[in-house]
Parts: sequence; C-alpha cells; structure tokens
Amino acid sequence: MNKDISALLEQAQAICIERGARFTNARKKVLELMLIHGGAVSAYDLLDDLRETDSGAKPPTIYRALDFLLEQHFIHRVESQNAFIACNHFTDDHQLQLLICEGCNDVQELHSPQIQQSLNEQARLNDFLIHSQTVEARGLCHNCRED
Repeated sequence: MNKDISALLEQAQAICIERGARFTNARKKVLELMLIHGGAVSAYDLLDDLRETDSGAKPPTIYRALDFLLEQHFIHRVESQNAFIACNHFTDDHQLQLLICEGCNDVQELHSPQIQQSLNEQARLNDFLIHSQTVEARGLCHNCRED
C-alpha cells in the first residue's frame, strides 16, 4: 500500500478515535479503495472493488460506509456524476469547488476562499442561510483539450 494512503488511513483512524466514531474495517476498506482509485468513483464501482476481498459485500455495506465517510468529512459527493471522491483534508471542515473534466472524468478539488466569500456575500444579500455548498464546474482538463 502507498505510504501516503497509509498515512491518510492512520489519520482517519486517529480522528475517529478523537471523535468517538467507529472506524470499522468495512469503512476503512472503502476509504482505502477510494484513495487508491484517486478520482471520482461510483458506489457500485466501489462495491465491485470491495467484492474482490469480501465476496459477501452488498450495496448497503457500501452505502453505510459512504454515509459515515461523508459525515466525517473524509470524502465528498460529486452530485453531477453520482459519485464520490476522497478528500485529503480530513481535519478541515471546508467548503469546496470541483473542476470536473468531461473528457476523462477527472475531478480536481479546490478550496478558493474568494469563491466561498463571494457565495456567502450573495447569500447574505438575499437573506439566505447556506447549510452546505459544493460548486461543480465542468469543462476539459489540460490533457483532454484539443489546441
């Protein structure tokens, strides 16, 4: 296993202990699979990957693990793709912006304070309270653009 992935799994474990949250083997394995995958991945692709080591894995196993990982801010949902990406900023409860390539489906996670500030200001001006926010921008990455 990659040293960076091991370090992130250890960090997730430590955060769960600190929060009193149960980081079960299934949850850990799903997070590991997501970190190995490295990009946006669907629940059913994760299920297929998990079945390679746990033939008895069923959809509820994945969905319960994903719900937990979302609650702990270890992953993010990519709404437009009905997929998930692992987050490398476990300790930050942060808003994010996603750049989604329509060519290769790569997803890049951004953290722009300027975008967040502008959105918060527009919400304030419209007397709107934001509970959660993810901005998804679709286009083509450098590798997929034809110049």
